[in-house]
Amino acid sequence: STDHNHRLQMDTLFLPFPSAGAVAAQGRYAQKLLNDLMENYSSALRPVEDTDKALNVTLQITLSQIKDMDERNQVLTAYLWIRQIWHDAYLTWDKDKYDGLEVIRIPSNLVWRPDIVLYNKADDDSSGPADTNVVLRYNGEITWDSPAITKSSCVVDVSYFPFDYQQCNLTFGSWTYNGNQVDITMAMDSGDLSDFVDNVEWECQGMPAVKNVIMYGCCSDPYPDITYTLLLKRRYSFYIYNLLLPCVMISFLAPLSFYLPADSGEKVSLGVTVLLALTVFQLMVAESMPPSESVPLIGKYYIATMTMITASTALTIFIMNIHFCGAEAKPVPHWAKYHYIGRKECDCNGKKVVCYPCSCCHHEKLIRNIEYIAKCFRDQKANCIKGAEWKKVAKVMDRFFMWVFFIMVFLMSILIISKAN
Repeated sequence: STDHNHRLQMDTLFLPFPSAGAVAAQGRYAQKLLNDLMENYSSALRPVEDTDKALNVTLQITLSQIKDMDERNQVLTAYLWIRQIWHDAYLTWDKDKYDGLEVIRIPSNLVWRPDIVLYNKADDDSSGPADTNVVLRYNGEITWDSPAITKSSCVVDVSYFPFDYQQCNLTFGSWTYNGNQVDITMAMDSGDLSDFVDNVEWECQGMPAVKNVIMYGCCSDPYPDITYTLLLKRRYSFYIYNLLLPCVMISFLAPLSFYLPADSGEKVSLGVTVLLALTVFQLMVAESMPPSESVPLIGKYYIATMTMITASTALTIFIMNIHFCGAEAKPVPHWAKYHYIGRKECDCNGKKVVCYPCSCCHHEKLIRNIEYIAKCFRDQKANCIKGAEWKKVAKVMDRFFMWVFFIMVFLMSILIISKAN
């Protein structure tokens, strides 16, 4: 086996490799070819033999990454790979005369290039794609692949934020040539997403393409363009855990101000604290949204919740005013006693009559015996009963409004979830 391994090593040493002379010869032919092609070539003119015919340019866009979506300024920043393919009638050669050389790669500034630009560009940088090399074939076909970081304007609709979908257009076309001179065709029916890097905030659901031919008012010639529509869906988990759930939990604290005892003195403070907390969340949403008439769904939820908390705080103040009625307050109306306190039958001097809690019918005997003392006692007791009745009314109103506001918070939460779906 040792001799066999030795023979394998010797055979490996004598495997055929391209000789240095062959590589040098191919390099000399490439240099000669470049000199011959560029001898009388001009990159300033459209490379067609018949100037009345249009030059076809095939465009293919590959989306590599979504770098940023600025909703406030409505600008989409994307990293694209742009491929343009066209035929140059003056850059052809007989490959047999150049040692079978079929393809060469030369700097793109040596050849004519179509002036295809992004129409809805949103940055101040006037530079186009990078000056990468072009691939030139012997039949005159030129392939130009270049990366580009584009900033394009995108109309952002935040009505259903953070459960929104966005459609951003990328429109490419020639800046100076009309459709009779340079015609643009699509290599694919949509943008290429095979090398797309997932974004943490946006999910790309497609990139369909469509060709448009527009007649501008200034000119009678057609101007073709290709529009790629980027379909984006926002990943809303971050916003649910950081904006929506805290708001829902804070909203459920608001009705508890009705359950808090009035004597604690913290009922109004709880409502104001909850209102301030929601105001902070509302400001956080407003800072990231564009200033428009379209109010985000989560913003509507915040406004509705803040309105509810404001109403609950006002009701709390009204109920506390009822709770702390003093001796100068009027007696509780009969309808309020009936609805809030209730009624029951009691025995008053051997007769079954409808009376109310803490009835003082037994004071009649005390009045006959000790008129002065009975009068003082009756006045004191009446004030005590009156205050107790008003406190009972306030407590019943507290419990009633607590459940009303709990149901309102629950219904608003269900409503925003249904709107999201």
